[in-house]
Order: sequence, then structure tokens, then C-alpha cells
Amino acid sequence: MTDVVLYDERDAIAIITLNRPEKKNSLTEAVISGIADGIDAATKSPDVAAIVLRGAEGTLTAGYDLTAHAEGATWSTPYGAHGPKPRDGAWDPVRDFQFMGNNMRRFMKVWECPKPVLGEISGWAVGGATDLILCCDLLYMASDAHIGYAPSRIYGTPTTMMWVYRLGLEHAKQFLLSGRAIDAETAFRIGLVSEVVEPDDIAAHVEQEAKRFANIPANQLALNKLLINQAYENMGLRTSQILGTFFDGVTRHTEEAYRWVEGFEEKGFRQVIRERDEPWQDYGERPRSE
Repeated sequence: MTDVVLYDERDAIAIITLNRPEKKNSLTEAVISGIADGIDAATKSPDVAAIVLRGAEGTLTAGYDLTAHAEGATWSTPYGAHGPKPRDGAWDPVRDFQFMGNNMRRFMKVWECPKPVLGEISGWAVGGATDLILCCDLLYMASDAHIGYAPSRIYGTPTTMMWVYRLGLEHAKQFLLSGRAIDAETAFRIGLVSEVVEPDDIAAHVEQEAKRFANIPANQLALNKLLINQAYENMGLRTSQILGTFFDGVTRHTEEAYRWVEGFEEKGFRQVIRERDEPWQDYGERPRSE
């Protein structure tokens, strides 16, 4: 069985690679655990100055694997409560909050890591992918890549809630209220990414940038990262994440959300996604001329 997350150390950097290319590197319990384990390993390694986070075969990740969830895939949750067995269809908001909060806390290992983490955005970074990748310290984007929180349209809110802290009010509302996909040129213009790089060059470029951090003392990097992060913590980041994670559960248990998921069986997953995105002409519904 192929490892769904690959970990490699070389030339003073650690490379964490999401490795489900047949599923667009979509997020499952195993993938999220593998990312968290990779961050822990890189943090402990005295040979690692910086970390690169990327996806295999030209795509970062298409977000949560909704098809795996529909097929009954299990997710870990650090919550065992005394009480009756929930009836079919019942929603326990605390259990849901613990489940999604567990994912959010593992994404936040990227934010809390004392070493710089460079995110490599190739292909697509959609939905839950942004909860992960926006926790990185620096973002580099392939010129043909797109990023966006499509679940804003139905079935989700950001859990790490990094959008507003990285973009500011106007752009956060522009892209979160609509769920619009953001191309690389726009992402650079609004300050979401550090650089835009040609697809064939991005891997080598990000690795080269990561290696430069070996020339700075690790304690200096850790203190500067902590200082910058603390400014955002003081702006209420953790409180926003509590609300974002709780509201995410709410959006998945509305009447509209139930009917949307039922559509997977009635129309097929692809058709339901197509109907979500067609009015906005983005993601898989972009005009072919683009």
C-alpha cells in the first residue's frame, strides 16, 4: 500500500508530500495524521532548518474527500462522552466540534512549528486544503494554479480561519462570501502568496528558498516566527477558529446541506459539484478558453 503522505529530509530541509494523486491528494484521516506526524518529525530533527509542504503530481489537494466520507470512512475524534447512543441522523454539536477541531489542531501544527514552513500551491487548493495551506509561513503558487474556499457556497466554513488574517476585510469578504476561485495572478496581487512561479520550476524554486533558512540560526527563526504569529493571536485568531469550526458543523446540518448531500445519490457527485459552481464559472466549470 502506498504511503498517503511522504516524508523526506535532504539538504537541511524536510519535504512533506501529500501522496494520493489518483484522488487529487484529497484529505482523509490518514493524510491529516501523516501531515501532522511529518511536521512533528521535522520539528524534532536537528538536520532540518525549514519545511516544504506540497502535493504529488501537480496538485496540492482538492480538499476533504467527500466521497470517502459518504462511503463511511472513519475519522478520529478525541471525545468520548457518557450518554445514550445517538439516534440515526442526530447531530451532536460537541462531538462534531471535537471531530473538526481535531483536524484544525493538526493543521495548526504548521502554524506552531518553530521552523519556517513553505507551502507549494500547484494545481488546486480547494476547501479544506486552504485550512491547511494558509497556516504556512510563506506561500508560492504555480502560474496555472487556483485556490479557493468553494464550501462557502454550501456545506462549510473555514476552520483555521486564516483568510481574514492573511487578506484583510475587503478581500476576505470578496472571496469567502462568494467562494470564488482565485488564480495565481490575483493571489499575488492581493498579497495571498509571496511569488508566482512557472509550474515546471516551482518545486525546485521552493526547495531553493527553503534551503536559504539554513543560514539563519534556528533560535532566531523560531523567535521571529513566534513574534509575528503572536501579533495575529492577539487579534483574536483562536476565537475566530472556535467559531469557524463550530459554524462548519452547523453548515453541514442545515436542511439545504442534507438535500445537497442527498443529491450525490440522486444525481452523482460530479453533477452536484457542477451545479454548485456553474453560476460562478469557476473550478471545474471554468470556460474552456481559460
